[in-house]
Amino acid sequence: MQTNTQSSTFEKIASWVVPIAAIAAVIAWFIISPEGALGKLDAIGYAVCHRIDARSFQIGDRQLPLCARCTGEFYAAGIALLYQAFFSKRRSGLPSRGVMAVLFGFFVAFGFDGTNSYIYLLKQTSQGGLAMLPTLYLPNSVFRLFTGSGMGIALAIMLFPVVNQTLWRTVDERPAMEWKSLGVLVAIIAFINLLILTDSPIILYPIAYISALGTLSLLVLVFSLLWIIIVKQDNTFEHPRQLWLAFAAGLTLALLLVLGIDLFRLTFTGTWGGFPGLAG
Repeated sequence: MQTNTQSSTFEKIASWVVPIAAIAAVIAWFIISPEGALGKLDAIGYAVCHRIDARSFQIGDRQLPLCARCTGEFYAAGIALLYQAFFSKRRSGLPSRGVMAVLFGFFVAFGFDGTNSYIYLLKQTSQGGLAMLPTLYLPNSVFRLFTGSGMGIALAIMLFPVVNQTLWRTVDERPAMEWKSLGVLVAIIAFINLLILTDSPIILYPIAYISALGTLSLLVLVFSLLWIIIVKQDNTFEHPRQLWLAFAAGLTLALLLVLGIDLFRLTFTGTWGGFPGLAG
């Protein structure tokens, strides 16, 4: 009885404190981040991405909030989560071994291209022995975009059933992603990638928003789940509207993390752009 009373008291306090904290975090983000809508998105990308200009897509002479690899990763993850929310709903089963093998392939490709790209960066920015490091091929934005988006698909597919397993009182135990759905999703992402590679501002403007907001959404989702687990509310929800407090807590924690990393990096580098001295 006492435990229930304490839980009820905590929920009442949290229902007031958490929204106020969320509003304060949003206001702080607007104040600290650069001016303009794209500037606000830059502040999100700044927390998770090196933002090297030469490795980013450009709208005119302005780079997108994330580099080509991170753009692919986070826009694809955001779209993949929405895709599953619409088609898989409350399915909570992990993919089959075959689908998992494909996702592992996406992960390996991401790591392989990222490693090759990093070695190439070391060769460009270093002298002596590091300049002699071998690379298998010349890195480019096409590989970065496709391997990044593959990783984003893999992250979203693995995260989605965990979300359902954590949230809902009753779930559908069927796999959240099957072969047919995976094929359609990969085709959609591949088509969007081809549109991105046209460098058309009509495509790049919405991708800038989707990739940055996809980054924030993933952070909010993870922190919301963490909040739910800490307050011991897992497997208690029946309707999405019941998630508002957990979402507000997740948003607050995500923005605090973004702001903390932003301020640390800005103090260290003195620029909202890519790390000084790194190019290519």
